Amino acid sequence: MVKLQAATVSNQLLRKPRKRKRNDDTEGTASAESLVAESGTTSEHAIVDITSNDEVATDSVTTTVPTKTQDGGKKPRRTKTNGGKPALVRRDSSTIVETTIPWPPEFKKLEQIHKALNIVYTFCCTRKQIATSFETIKTAVEGNIKRQLTIGDIARVKALVPRTIQFSYVPESMLTVNLMGEENLLQGRRVKDFFPQSFREQENHYEAERHGTLKEQEILLFEFVDGDLKRQVTDTKTGEPIKATHKLRHEDLKMPVYSQKQMMKLIEKRNVKFTSAVNAWLNECAAASQDPYERLEKEHEQFIPQPSESRENTPGQELSKTSLPKTIPTERATIPEIVHEIKGLEWYTGQIVPDGHRVFDPQEPVYGELNFELSQDLVNALYNTRNIQQLYSHQAEAINALHEGHNVIVSTSTSSGKSLIYQLPVLHELERDPLTRAMYIFPTKALAQDQKRSLKHLLSYLPGLEDVVCETFDGDTPMADRNAIRDEARIIFTNPDMLHLTILPQEETWRTFLQNLKYVVMDELHVYNGLFGAHVSFIMRRLRRICAAVGNRRVKFVSCSATVANPEEHMQTIFGLNDVRLVDFDGSPSGRKEFLCWNTPFKDPGDPTSGRGDTFAETARLFCQLVLRGVRVIAFCRVRKQCEILTTAVKTELTTLERPEVMARIMAYRGGYTPQDRRRIEKEMFEGKLMGIVGTNALELGVDIGSLDAVVTVGFPYTIANLRQQSGRAGRRNKDSLSILVGDCFPTDQYYMANPDEIFTKPNCELQVDLTNMLVLEGHIQCAAHEMPVNSDADDTFFGKQLQEICEERLRKDDLGFYHTDARFLPHPSRTVAIRDTEDSHFAIVDTTHGRNVVLEELEASRAFFTIYEGGIFLHQGRTYHVKHMSTERMIAEVEYVKVDWTTQQRDYTDIDPIETEAIRRIPGSLSRAFFGTIKILQNVFGFFKVDKKRRILDAVQVDNPPIIIFSKGMWLDVPKRAIEILTSRRLNVAGAIHAAEHAILSLMPNFVISMPGDVKTECKVAIKEFAKKETSRKRPARLTFYDDKGGQHGSGIAAKAFEFIDLLLTQACERVEACHCHEGCLECCCSERCREANQVMSKAGAEVILKALLNKEIDVDSLPWGEEERIQAGIETVIVAEEVRPARGRLIDVVEVKREGGGAERIVVERESGPRDIDNSNELNNDDDVIVVKEEPTEEN
Repeated sequence: MVKLQAATVSNQLLRKPRKRKRNDDTEGTASAESLVAESGTTSEHAIVDITSNDEVATDSVTTTVPTKTQDGGKKPRRTKTNGGKPALVRRDSSTIVETTIPWPPEFKKLEQIHKALNIVYTFCCTRKQIATSFETIKTAVEGNIKRQLTIGDIARVKALVPRTIQFSYVPESMLTVNLMGEENLLQGRRVKDFFPQSFREQENHYEAERHGTLKEQEILLFEFVDGDLKRQVTDTKTGEPIKATHKLRHEDLKMPVYSQKQMMKLIEKRNVKFTSAVNAWLNECAAASQDPYERLEKEHEQFIPQPSESRENTPGQELSKTSLPKTIPTERATIPEIVHEIKGLEWYTGQIVPDGHRVFDPQEPVYGELNFELSQDLVNALYNTRNIQQLYSHQAEAINALHEGHNVIVSTSTSSGKSLIYQLPVLHELERDPLTRAMYIFPTKALAQDQKRSLKHLLSYLPGLEDVVCETFDGDTPMADRNAIRDEARIIFTNPDMLHLTILPQEETWRTFLQNLKYVVMDELHVYNGLFGAHVSFIMRRLRRICAAVGNRRVKFVSCSATVANPEEHMQTIFGLNDVRLVDFDGSPSGRKEFLCWNTPFKDPGDPTSGRGDTFAETARLFCQLVLRGVRVIAFCRVRKQCEILTTAVKTELTTLERPEVMARIMAYRGGYTPQDRRRIEKEMFEGKLMGIVGTNALELGVDIGSLDAVVTVGFPYTIANLRQQSGRAGRRNKDSLSILVGDCFPTDQYYMANPDEIFTKPNCELQVDLTNMLVLEGHIQCAAHEMPVNSDADDTFFGKQLQEICEERLRKDDLGFYHTDARFLPHPSRTVAIRDTEDSHFAIVDTTHGRNVVLEELEASRAFFTIYEGGIFLHQGRTYHVKHMSTERMIAEVEYVKVDWTTQQRDYTDIDPIETEAIRRIPGSLSRAFFGTIKILQNVFGFFKVDKKRRILDAVQVDNPPIIIFSKGMWLDVPKRAIEILTSRRLNVAGAIHAAEHAILSLMPNFVISMPGDVKTECKVAIKEFAKKETSRKRPARLTFYDDKGGQHGSGIAAKAFEFIDLLLTQACERVEACHCHEGCLECCCSERCREANQVMSKAGAEVILKALLNKEIDVDSLPWGEEERIQAGIETVIVAEEVRPARGRLIDVVEVKREGGGAERIVVERESGPRDIDNSNELNNDDDVIVVKEEPTEEN
């Protein structure tokens, strides 16, 4: 059982003050006594006292209150007054409310109570180990107000400032910080050790929690929720406080320090707000001829908190609950009515941004006719299973084109009935020829399962085809069943991976199937883009090549895609076809749709300096309001962890709304869950048992999960195309629907919140696939040669003009002139060619709570080291699990279920270094050189923070983990010494200059190499290191580094292609930075939306110096600004002149310069360089007992 720390706040105040802080703590934490002194009051027995100011009567009081506007403050709140509006004075983003009505004595006493609560709570916030329960703060507050503090007193205060205070019962276990068995000598405890329940209790706990019947010991918690103290960070020159910019994972191990000035500012801000709220209350009562205190006595009752045991017979306590139906309605209201209700809730403060509410009118259906007749059996089956009597125009057009012998690409909206386009022709052909085979290719297993279920249902209504074998053939298919499926199935549902790894390499056993193959269907074609698209393109060419070799040139290809800019061209590229018919007129009906741009409000709605609030808490409020009004809703998160955080927040909100029984109808869905769990969740979604789903982009694709009424997207999902795809999931049954984009605090989100029109007017991006990537091309030619010897003259139809050169250089030629796979790729070439970032090794997350031993999910090895670490918290279906043990040898992490109100955030660092040069380019007109070779990425998780729901650090823990080492290929440029000297002389931050130059080059790579954002990465500079006030343990070489994020130690080939254009990249980057009119760097020149460190360490002027120095251009030193730049804090320089990385021992490398004239390029060898005889860099590639080597870098995939 957990217990609160025995010491109360007053006990804390009576303790002997600690010794003076070290000099590096510029201002120590303010004491309670200093707060009292600052406020001009005295204190008896060192207890906070504010009574000296409580009798001050003012005829006119001016204060700041939040107003109902998007960000709080642009439009004053209209208040009722006696004879007119109260005087309003605009101050920044806040509104000043005045009154001429004298305050009644009761309100003066409430002001005393508020002041005492304010000071005591603010002091407690500097000691994270103190839980601000009612019992904990009661003694200290009573010592100030000189009378007893009651729950009703706080309820009255909350009634006046309802959005400022949270006062409610919470489970005692939620205040747990340290868990049983943790070895932690640091401070930060709020309660004693947590003892897990018995096995039977644990099982009962699971069921009770799921069904909303869980009963726990509860504590009455008091909190201010209008903003938090910020860490104290001071300028090294002036000593003045400045804004803290460091991320949590980079914090120093010591707990944050808060200055007295910061504390007094926050206290005064709350006091002034309360005074203004009373003024507004008195004005409204006077205008309505009401007695203000009688009204308060009546309204405060709804704010008196009740324990959960007594809530069943008590009306809802919060204003936000009063409009909710008691049970989820079977028939919901219309979307306009629901939006209107939500906008009328107490917590709505104008979150919908200006011009951010769009309405799209419904669309009537447009029907078409087939040019041929379907059998009566097929017509009956369509009617009986789907109530289809007519085909939409795009369905009829596509099916007609297929019947005429064309390949077809359909690019229409989500839920427009595209699946029927590839189902009808196959069934029609099966009726005519029972030997017909069809292959349906889907990017995910879930989508394949969904389509198989749909087609089997249709087949069951077709006489003569009821027994047609229609099966899934993917990695989950048991080995014992595979031969039967191959031999008997007429339709298989598979994915590109199985085609690449199993079907094509076993052509002989699949020959009958391939000879009779009539249709190849590839759904969600837009997924096959960039590097993955290049791999799939060659897989489809290999399929066409084998079909042609076995005498089948009749295969028709049909694809479906979301709305993109170049669907016809993209299908031609993927399949290597010329005859492609595009169908893009959408004849399906759609209901009325509303779209909201919903910006997360500031913590204090009237104060932008308070910072944005918790996006997940805001989304959870929206989510629950929709679900409880009968709206079936799905929320999309960008990454897995966000999915779990939001699920937890939704369950917390349901508890707050006293609707815990609804938890069983909310589920998370994401990658990592076991196949059994995913199938179960999909089934419950499809059957309508779930009202709410929290998912990642695994559900962005067209899985049929039944009718959805609303989509909530949490944060901008990287691209407009992703947002539109997610938004299209709502309204699948032609009902009215709702889409909401919830803006996070990130620059990209705020850009679209400020410019919502671009969400609807920005054109769709083009899909691009690079078929000239030699690394990808060679790999698939080696696979093709293993499937069937390559004829360089005949097979160039499939693999292009480069085939002959690759065959001669990379393959083995026999006496008959055919080419065979090189020995390097044998015995299984397809296993050496990874087509996407999947991993074979996974960690099993096992719930071992008192012997349960249940596998919760599986986690990729590269992701595991950043997600599961001993002592950390692992999230699964919104539940919190304590990681007790992690075994890298057994690939198992053992976890125990706990209920806590905090999570963990890892503390890690990454070093990126080239270790071996394989190619050198000299920059034309310059002595600078660019290098290409092996890159070593070292990552280490050295600790973690315990962070509460307000992102406050509760504890800091160190862990001893081995580093993770990843090898890749990349290019780099050493910054000339001349540039470093110039930057130093002008006091410009060298690290910021390098970082900005790297972003400028990276942003221009798509101009020369077909690639997706994130295919090539760079080393983003970390603020905590670059702005350090003491010497760091390692100085970083002054170097611009770029490396392939995919492809393992051999890379993906994208960085190698970019290396061929490095001179042009440098020139364009320099021109862009020089021409941009911004002062400090922006997204148009040297900032990046994907920067891991939020573009904190950035020097635009410095980037221009580096780029010009590399190109040997003239640098006007006198025109450069003097540092330090506004966005960059002063610190100790962390960069030194880079030493050149040499080739491997004994290796001779040509130094090449490219001369570009008249659109052509000539490669000239200007010199040769060999590796040193006494150094062998290849040793870096050897595995070490003290490190963990993984083949891919962990990414933020779903």
